[in-house]
Amino acid sequence: MKRIFTNPDTRLRVIKITTAIVVFVLIFFSLQRLLMPKYASFALEGGLIREYYNSTMDQDLILIGDCEVYANFSTIALWEEFGITSFIRGSPQQLVWKSYYLLEDTLRHANQMPQVVVFNVMAMQYGEPLYEPYNRLTLDGMRMSSTKIRAIQTSRTEDEDWLSYIFPFFRFKDNWRYLSSEDFRYFFRDPQVSINGFMIRSDVVPVSFIPQPMPRVDFQFSDMAYYYLERMVQLTNEHDIELVLIKAPNLFPYWFSEWDEQIVAFAEKHDLLYINFLNYQDEIGLDWYIHSFNAGLHLNVFGAELMSRYFGRILQEKFDLPDRRSEPDVAAMWDAMAEQYHNLIRIQQEEIASTGRISTFLIDTNP
Repeated sequence: MKRIFTNPDTRLRVIKITTAIVVFVLIFFSLQRLLMPKYASFALEGGLIREYYNSTMDQDLILIGDCEVYANFSTIALWEEFGITSFIRGSPQQLVWKSYYLLEDTLRHANQMPQVVVFNVMAMQYGEPLYEPYNRLTLDGMRMSSTKIRAIQTSRTEDEDWLSYIFPFFRFKDNWRYLSSEDFRYFFRDPQVSINGFMIRSDVVPVSFIPQPMPRVDFQFSDMAYYYLERMVQLTNEHDIELVLIKAPNLFPYWFSEWDEQIVAFAEKHDLLYINFLNYQDEIGLDWYIHSFNAGLHLNVFGAELMSRYFGRILQEKFDLPDRRSEPDVAAMWDAMAEQYHNLIRIQQEEIASTGRISTFLIDTNP
């Protein structure tokens, strides 16, 4: 073997092969980066999951779930009112198993273990994988790990190619025809679409009517949904973390009393706190004529601030979450994020006043 590599021709051949492999890998991953959607001008929610990895801060509170968490709870309101450090790991149509694997992923990357994890239970109504586009919005943003591979295997529908989650280039190889300036602007960095997982919407679309719920024959949650909720309980218990179950106060999709009864029973069985915020809308101060940006489906930033102040008080009283505003390093980072937060709200309100609509959604408004 030693003689082979002392041969100049052999050494040169090995160097050429190695160089070719390195160049191929660099080109492949550079093209993948260039062609992947940047989620800067459409489907901004596709950028939510990846933002967690950019955070170097400790989080005492983690919220996990679908749009009912990333649209309805303001991480800055929790900070400014109570000094609670938090992050939301949510994405559209985030089904229970995806939330479980995101929780596993979150704890794997956490600088320190959170004291409380909150899970929104709306997704319990689903018992099997649904739509590929929603899977992509969640799973593409996860860093590669055994957790991500298991999440892909559990979440993908029958027609999906799991390998395309590992190498998204093969899905987007034809995107070169649609490249824009933002693909090059965000080649080395991702656009910031949230403040620690919370997406800011300052516009108001009042409730005009509430759709009637579709009739159902069976209200029983599936074994699969219960299985992954049980795994959340087990995982948080292993790390000595308090798990809290909530139902956010959205007017629709409809939350049936039969579903609520099952969550109440589950929470009692496992000694968990469960809060159905639909029962406390008046106490929270929600007015669906001014606190929603899409006619009752989600709260706008002003409704989310009310919701967060109400919930933060409960969390501090029951779990004694620390007020970290007196810690200089922590306060400096959170105050900088708060400045970004209030700046974007100001910009959005100015746009509404002048044009009647919002065109600015990114946090880095001067990329």
